Amino acid sequence: MLGFWIKFRSSWLPVGIDTPDMPFHHYVRLIAIGTMFLLSTFAFLRLYSSRNLLRYRDVAMVILKGTTFWLFAYLGLSLELKFNPPISRLYVVSSYVVCIGFLLVWRAIYYRLLRVECIARNFRQRILFVGWNADAGQLSTAVETDSRHPYDIVGCVSAEGDRFQMAPPEKIAQLGSYRDLPKILARKEVDIVVLADIERSFNEIVDITNLCEREYVQFKVIPSYFQMTLAGLHLESISSVPILGAAELPLDRLSNRALKRTVDIVGALVGLCISAPLIFTCGLLVYLESPGAIFYRQVRTGRNGRNFEIIKIRSMRLDAEKGGAQWAKKNDPRRLRIGGFMRKTNIDETPQFWNVLKGDMSLVGPRPERPELIANFKDEIPHYNARHACKTGMTGWAQVNGLRGDTSLVERVRYDLYYLENWSLWLDFQIMFQTFFKRENAY
Repeated sequence: MLGFWIKFRSSWLPVGIDTPDMPFHHYVRLIAIGTMFLLSTFAFLRLYSSRNLLRYRDVAMVILKGTTFWLFAYLGLSLELKFNPPISRLYVVSSYVVCIGFLLVWRAIYYRLLRVECIARNFRQRILFVGWNADAGQLSTAVETDSRHPYDIVGCVSAEGDRFQMAPPEKIAQLGSYRDLPKILARKEVDIVVLADIERSFNEIVDITNLCEREYVQFKVIPSYFQMTLAGLHLESISSVPILGAAELPLDRLSNRALKRTVDIVGALVGLCISAPLIFTCGLLVYLESPGAIFYRQVRTGRNGRNFEIIKIRSMRLDAEKGGAQWAKKNDPRRLRIGGFMRKTNIDETPQFWNVLKGDMSLVGPRPERPELIANFKDEIPHYNARHACKTGMTGWAQVNGLRGDTSLVERVRYDLYYLENWSLWLDFQIMFQTFFKRENAY
């Protein structure tokens, strides 16, 4: 309705061929159809899922995706069905802008209200661990450090007697044995039981699952013995027999790869045109400070282990790696004066738009590494080579979260796998945008 006022009652937009005094009742049906269409789009994208209550960033992305889809689909629908009166395109655009603005502001206020402790605790689900191990500790830490997770950890029980596979930290309450679960579930109002120690017998595990079913409690398992590297497990069937298998990754689909490649080509062409003056200027400064080759070529490993030559503006001395491959570190003495600025601002990476255009890389993806380093990493770092399931990128989810340079490889791989499992074009755009502002550990 505000979009209608902006278009037909205010003087903010040109009138065009539309009637300036358009009666409101002529647009009531169109507004109702548009509203139902928009709400249906949001429902399909799970905007109203309780899982998103405390996740404002995820909600904001759904609002942007949903309203953008609605903009084009609603215009197409109106042209196909030939609404009477014909719908004004400026009206739809003004409604689109108003919806995004108001919904983001409203959700920001709503999010802040839900973060108030006396309100937030009513939305949190209470987790109880059965057994304790390193995986349980990792999950517990993730819940405690991520304010967007609507969970509370009430404690843990031993899987057998009073013994734990690994002693839980002091902050995790030890509530007894799993045989006391019926009383504990009721007393602590548990919503989720997580089985960390799966060394139990089959009958014991069945007993716990049956108890959870009777008490309306969700049952989850930490897959300690079969760590899935990509997308977890999902139920599928072979000749009507149900089995568990690894889920398909988003970029396994040809349509998604084609869409990503289209964005890569367009982005690489634009990037080369915009960065050409920067490449020329920085290249000249590099040559003046350290005469020699301006561009630095290095073999890196890309998708499915295929090697290619990456191109960068040289930011270090010519003899920087005479002792072999090594990580860049803070205040690296091998770095040129102009090199520090280039690495901090990512200017040294701009020639890689050519790698993207050739198809060796993507604009966004796990950063490519050197084969000689990967030879060690693939044996030392769990799931390291799984990150090569897609093309490597000029920037990535790990990099915009500060995991670059001399930082934890385990954490970097975890972020890369998250990107593979949760890829979307919107996530790519988000990462590209953050690349201009996130410079932590860029040296």
